[in-house]
Amino acid sequence: MRKFDVIVIGGGHAGTEAAAAAAKMGCSTALITLNASRIGFMSCNPAMGGLAKGQLIKEIDALGGIMGRLTDRTAIQYRRLNSSKGPAVRSSRAQCDKPLYAQTMQSYLSTHPNLTILETEVADILSDGKKIEGVLCRDGSEIHATSVIVTAGTFMRAVMHTGFEQTEGGRAGDQAAVGLSQSISKLGFQLGRLKTGTPPRLHKDSINYSEVEPQPGDEKPVPFSFYELPNPFPYLPQVNCYITYTNEQTHEIIEENFDRSPMFTGVIQGVGPRYCPSIEDKVKRFRDKNRHQIFLEPEGLNVDEIYVNGVSTSLPKDVQERFIRSIPGLSKAEFIRFGYAVEYDAIDPRMLKATLESKDVDGLFFAGQVNGTSGYEEAGAQGLIAGINAARKSKQLPEFTLGREDAYIGVMIDDLILKGVDEPYRMFTSRAEYRLLLREDNADARLGGKGFALGLLSENDHRFLQTKLEAIEMGKKSLEEFFVYPTAETQKWFSNRGLPEPKDRLTGTSLLKRPEISWSELSELGFSSNVVPSSVHEELEIQLKYEGYIKRDIELLEGVKKSDGLRIPSSMQFSDVPGLSTEIRQRLDHARPETIGQASRLPGVTPAAVANLLIYLKMSEKSHERTVRAP
Repeated sequence: MRKFDVIVIGGGHAGTEAAAAAAKMGCSTALITLNASRIGFMSCNPAMGGLAKGQLIKEIDALGGIMGRLTDRTAIQYRRLNSSKGPAVRSSRAQCDKPLYAQTMQSYLSTHPNLTILETEVADILSDGKKIEGVLCRDGSEIHATSVIVTAGTFMRAVMHTGFEQTEGGRAGDQAAVGLSQSISKLGFQLGRLKTGTPPRLHKDSINYSEVEPQPGDEKPVPFSFYELPNPFPYLPQVNCYITYTNEQTHEIIEENFDRSPMFTGVIQGVGPRYCPSIEDKVKRFRDKNRHQIFLEPEGLNVDEIYVNGVSTSLPKDVQERFIRSIPGLSKAEFIRFGYAVEYDAIDPRMLKATLESKDVDGLFFAGQVNGTSGYEEAGAQGLIAGINAARKSKQLPEFTLGREDAYIGVMIDDLILKGVDEPYRMFTSRAEYRLLLREDNADARLGGKGFALGLLSENDHRFLQTKLEAIEMGKKSLEEFFVYPTAETQKWFSNRGLPEPKDRLTGTSLLKRPEISWSELSELGFSSNVVPSSVHEELEIQLKYEGYIKRDIELLEGVKKSDGLRIPSSMQFSDVPGLSTEIRQRLDHARPETIGQASRLPGVTPAAVANLLIYLKMSEKSHERTVRAP
């Protein structure tokens, strides 16, 4: 029998972050996977980041995770989305070399101190019903641990669908995890059935590039990692993606074959992601649209496969061939792999704490798609939090959590554990109430100190962060000490740009606050931009231009924090709280919120009910104090 501090089941994006974090924090860690050669594999599209997902990767990196660093090592195109919009919604995205990303991850983990990779299948989770003991492997061997993290992705009782063809497996070429669902169910977890899909992969030489629109990356790409910049940067040659569109003929072919779709004939019972629907779902739901955008994404520099983003499908192979070849640029498309849907088991995440530990089984954690989420980034973020808390549990240290006010990671976990999922959960900027505070550019300032305190960031990384923060403060001082006077030359400069001519002297700070003034304009007015490192230009400019909005959000946040963080004892009986309706008591009993803030965000829990909870907690606290003081 072998023993570890932490066992991680699954080598996907949640599992790799969890295992790396636990090992880095000094815990003996076992990463158990069905196939070691598939660790870190990008099962779906070859991209990292995107709207709100870019923020998640930045936060993972800021805390000391690995996804951002490996993305920078394997990116073949960088693009910042919403770059012309406000800073709250700007998000980075990168196309990666898919095989290289997995190889880089495997190489990183294989030499990681405190980490052992075991290639086997977990048949059962061992516990006494209340506390985790370890796992039982398919070969009969037992591995014991203080904490077990389940990151099974889409593999639990997984079935792949292409038309009416069904194959057992969590993705093409990989087997399903059959016994794990039963083991988790025996521990009292409610399992639901979800679905995700993938599009066809086409041979790059079969595409007519004269009929599609090139989509190049950014001329000045921004790395994902705050701390580690590859040399040179970008590290790999950069390539184009391409855009094309479906048309009415495409839609007619798909409509004619609705009766052959496992989605529309009841074969697939699992619920798919509403915000990333299959092409057959798009055609059915949006009949008013005569075309849908498609992105042709290379899967690597030395890879023949093109990922056809936008046409996820589970239609039969012959139908896929017909509708794909009706699309401009794809009339002679050669299929390397057909699209398919995967149906799999996921737990109800409302049975978890904000640490992603089970509320009922001590030491059992869940992270990633097994919690009902979709996407590499959502999985990686959960894996990091689960890994941190599993490690801290083994060291008997306090739990680590992030709130909605701290990070997009906190928003996601709060949504999952309070609201649950009725479809695969995807992160959006609109889910974050304080998104102006939770920007990409300041993720390191928000979370780097926490990562260093946890033992995830090195001394060098933390020193690099401190240098950046000092540069921002020095930049503010330099701007405040720079003056523009109302000379004839200055007034002409303003007048030529249609700006009000200054009547009094202006500081660099007041100038940069103006929407029409940027660093280049300040340089024209005589400010030496060399005084402020270019690496902090963006963040400093955002802080000044949005100062009023940021201050307002901080004041609002401080007011919310006063009661939101108040802890609710796990032993509390909600039936003892006067003034609560039976329905609200039932909702609270089911969700078992850990704080007043969590209780207030539960569907159906009224402000009056929250007030009753607050009064009851304060009265209970005073009663306890009197009891303690009594002789």
